[in-house]
Amino acid sequence: MIKKILFVLLIAASVQNAQITGTLRGQVTDSLSGEALSYANVFIKEFEVGAATDVRGFFQITNLPVSQIFTVKVTYVGYETKEFGAFIRAGKIASLSIKLNPLAYNLQTIEKVENRVPETRNYNISFESLSPSRLERVPQNVEADIFRSLKTLGGVSSTSDVSARFNVRGGSSNQNLVLLDGATIYQPFHAMGLFSAVDPEIINSVEFYKGGFPAEYGGRLSSVVNITTKDGNLNKFSGKAAAGLLTGKALVEGPIPYGSFIISGRKNLDNRILRSFLNSDEIPVNFHDISFKANYRNPDLLMGRQFSAHGFFSSDKINYNDVYREDISWKNSALGISWYQLLEESPLFYRFAINSVNYEGEVNPNLSGKRYKRNFLRELSLDTEFSYIFPYQDEVGAGIQIKEIENSLQIENRKGLVTSSTQHGASIVFFVKYALNRIKDFGLEAGTRFNVTRLAVGTAGEYYFEPRVLTFYNIGNFARIKGSWGLHFQEMTTLSDENEVISVFEPWVVVPEYLYPAYAIHYIAGIDLFLTPGLSIGAEAYYKPMLYWPSVNEKKYFEQDPDLINGQGNSRGFELSVNYLERTFSLSANYSLSWTIKSIDNLRYYPRYDSRHNLNLMTSVKLPFDIKFDALWTFNSGLPYTQLVGYYNKLIIDDLRERIFSFIPYTILSERNATRLPAYHRLDISFSRRFDLSYLNLTMDMSIINLYDRANIFYFERDSGKKINMLPFLPTLSMKVEI
Repeated sequence: MIKKILFVLLIAASVQNAQITGTLRGQVTDSLSGEALSYANVFIKEFEVGAATDVRGFFQITNLPVSQIFTVKVTYVGYETKEFGAFIRAGKIASLSIKLNPLAYNLQTIEKVENRVPETRNYNISFESLSPSRLERVPQNVEADIFRSLKTLGGVSSTSDVSARFNVRGGSSNQNLVLLDGATIYQPFHAMGLFSAVDPEIINSVEFYKGGFPAEYGGRLSSVVNITTKDGNLNKFSGKAAAGLLTGKALVEGPIPYGSFIISGRKNLDNRILRSFLNSDEIPVNFHDISFKANYRNPDLLMGRQFSAHGFFSSDKINYNDVYREDISWKNSALGISWYQLLEESPLFYRFAINSVNYEGEVNPNLSGKRYKRNFLRELSLDTEFSYIFPYQDEVGAGIQIKEIENSLQIENRKGLVTSSTQHGASIVFFVKYALNRIKDFGLEAGTRFNVTRLAVGTAGEYYFEPRVLTFYNIGNFARIKGSWGLHFQEMTTLSDENEVISVFEPWVVVPEYLYPAYAIHYIAGIDLFLTPGLSIGAEAYYKPMLYWPSVNEKKYFEQDPDLINGQGNSRGFELSVNYLERTFSLSANYSLSWTIKSIDNLRYYPRYDSRHNLNLMTSVKLPFDIKFDALWTFNSGLPYTQLVGYYNKLIIDDLRERIFSFIPYTILSERNATRLPAYHRLDISFSRRFDLSYLNLTMDMSIINLYDRANIFYFERDSGKKINMLPFLPTLSMKVEI
């Protein structure tokens, strides 16, 4: 009885409070294009409260005193600060449309390259936000690329210059979830994995979680890369075209009745530059990608609502026109619609989305001796998400995620027979979370995912939870301590060989019913120091035990033996970042100290991406004549590799009756990854100059990769022992035209 009375009193107090306070919400956009500005900082000066905009540019601040005018201050790096007065009535929601003016180009050269997460964002644990201008800040490896930019962050590593695949805090590359406007992209790479299939020109914002991601994200053990594309220019038609040593691309955007659109396309033009990447005379790579998005928001018909449709298509083909070389191809497609709703008189929003994704890849061995592979994956997903902000800024979120997957794999076995397997299943996931934000300088977000079914056929009814907790505490205005803990499951994996130097084709499969899903626990703790308005230091420590992770059974000798077996492992490490930003100069340093160990079938080893020390130093400087200079110096301690210790002549019986025998040299290898390569380091620089002409803008970029021509070892050839190095000194040039 007492509990019921207390509950009624609590509800009454909330209702009464809602009558004497009000809510301020709105959207922050670019005044020229109408594009949403993610993570802009909205601050109420008189009450010292604020909020950060989300990826759609929306913000909401509750529990504000009413019947008085207060000052709203809106800031965003690279844009003019805006201040204005606002007035709220009791129990009402005041909606604002805030347009920020970009700084003149000669003033924003440095300021716009670093889109830092505002300090008002509470739960930025193991989180980074990247803007398109920050992607351009990294000296290009032929193409500006999102995944290569991620490698400059602490906790992110890679095994070579050649591949854009990345590893996060000891996880394999297939443990990274890549979302494009909510759709999962299973093979987000071009040109044998050299760079991303997502053109940076269409990106509005990137959310990157290195661990401890909240309850709305699932399906991977290590990281989440959530890419939101641009909506298109709401005010005028415009276009861009660019050409470099490898690709040509074009983009068109503009307004439509009550909305906007954007279309972009990219295709390879000349593959000769790839010879430097792959140590080959001929790289017959043929690829393209196409993206589009359209938005509709009629305030008279759909107040507070936005409808959008998007699509993404990419294709890669590697065809040597040689019967003794294998042909490889893969393609992606994603189509989706989404509905975003803000209720007019309630601090509630909901999002509804449907996405259809297809991925297909094939290896045709011809007469190369390689094995035939063909992989097909179709995913149909439905996502619904609700969020409600209470007085005192507490927030509750919930959602349903339904996913149906059809997956097939055809693969040639050691006997030359093609075996086929098919999986068709569905997963239903509920998630809920509650953020306690009412206490000044303290926040706590607790949530969980509830998996009703597994994707694996025949395992419906196996329920499992994924609880997550994130928290922070502000120490004055100069420091914040933070931490998180959570369980994470993964039901999709790739059939990858960790011994492969260049991984081109990795088939995706559903973890079979006879294995537990991949399972990891995240423990994270950290501190942020805000020393001056332009100088901040962050440190995080993590421990991630991987209780299960599926791997190819290398001891499958009989047909009844399982194709996959589960292994265990753990990773732990420490990350330190220093960032300094002023009007004409910026500097960032990211250092990682980490250990990763895996164990499978009684074998303990370091995976190929286990690098003990990683350091990235990056700077951007505005030079005279409006020239922007960027530089990146990278250092990694030696990666593990399996050493070649010798050869022996293996006896081959060609014809037993005729007593015809032959001997073939066969390699003798040491223990797996028991030796380490020498340390890796290199310096990349770039110069950029923009020319504002009467009817168009022209941007010229020149980059130099490996400025001092460091001979970094890539691998040793197994048959000859020859040393193969990574990228040498390599200058590149590109040009972009904007109308």
